[in-house]
Amino acid sequence: MIYRNRSEAGKELATKLSTYKDRDDVLVLALPRGGVPVAFEVAQALNAPLDVFLVRKLGVPGHEELAMGAIATGGVRVLNDDVVDYLKIPDAVIDSVASEESKELKRRELAYRGNRPEPDVKGKTVILIDDGLATGSTIRAAAQALRQQDPARIVVAVPVSAPETCDEYRIGVDEIICAATPDPFWGVGLWYDDFSQTTDEEVHDLLERARKAEQHTKEMAHTH
Repeated sequence: MIYRNRSEAGKELATKLSTYKDRDDVLVLALPRGGVPVAFEVAQALNAPLDVFLVRKLGVPGHEELAMGAIATGGVRVLNDDVVDYLKIPDAVIDSVASEESKELKRRELAYRGNRPEPDVKGKTVILIDDGLATGSTIRAAAQALRQQDPARIVVAVPVSAPETCDEYRIGVDEIICAATPDPFWGVGLWYDDFSQTTDEEVHDLLERARKAEQHTKEMAHTH
């Protein structure tokens, strides 16, 4: 099962999410950038609003690949206490890395969302989407950060996942839907013919298109 590209993967994934169609408590959130073309198709199929949820890893200085935590949309910070305690990382260091990463987070939010406000997830059923799950560490951080904003339910949905990662307990969510869990897995990119980088422009355009579709739906609802 190989997807032609992310938008085909999104259409396929949407078929697994039909229970969430036409509900006014559902919000689709994409992890940029690769999650956006997938989530766009899902949001269209479910007739749900689409937005982005950004997560930036906080790397340990000098060992950036090691995450001491993450920050996310809405000014949320999640710390990886084991790493922080083990390496005795002082608060000042965490603050300084967080402030650097938050600049990048804000830059991206502006590029993607413009001046529109952050999505309000309180009491909503949030479907969190990426183009695939390998270790799941980013989406786990996203779910943790999202949880602090009080949604009613968090559902993670991806077109392809490593079999052992597709587990709501591991990712810390209420439900997880993986359209395919190939074994051996080898890596997300192998399950797409076209896995080229999604650009900032594409993300921005897809969000605009989704917003126009949402306005149109609202207007139709008012006229009927």
